[in-house]
Amino acid sequence: MASIFTKIINGEIPCYKIAEDENYLAFLDVFPLAIGHTLVIPKKEIDYIFDIDDQLFTGLHLFSKKVAKAVEMAVPCKRIGVSVIGLEVPHAHIHIIPLNTMNDINFTRPKLTVSKEVLEETAQKIRSYLK
Repeated sequence: MASIFTKIINGEIPCYKIAEDENYLAFLDVFPLAIGHTLVIPKKEIDYIFDIDDQLFTGLHLFSKKVAKAVEMAVPCKRIGVSVIGLEVPHAHIHIIPLNTMNDINFTRPKLTVSKEVLEETAQKIRSYLK
């Protein structure tokens, strides 16, 4: 069965897209830890990040770096945090999270409730910083 991320890739579920190429997709987390929390995924459905072949793995991190730089310019924060957990969705993904404190990347915290308008505005602002 296809993961929720594969359904997003296939257009079966909408997303707030940040960036996309033939191998990767970045989109806003709709249940974020912070405004601008972005997920970066390979389009190939692979459950565990360390099962990804070296070329795709390297490309995923380089794609994430480009996205992280845009998030950092678009969302006021001290740094961008990066996390790979891989327990909630069986599709490898990287979390890009704007940080102002260490607690901003605490996944046991309640997620934010963000309006559609704020998500759209945030996605547009991040996209404006992609080169």
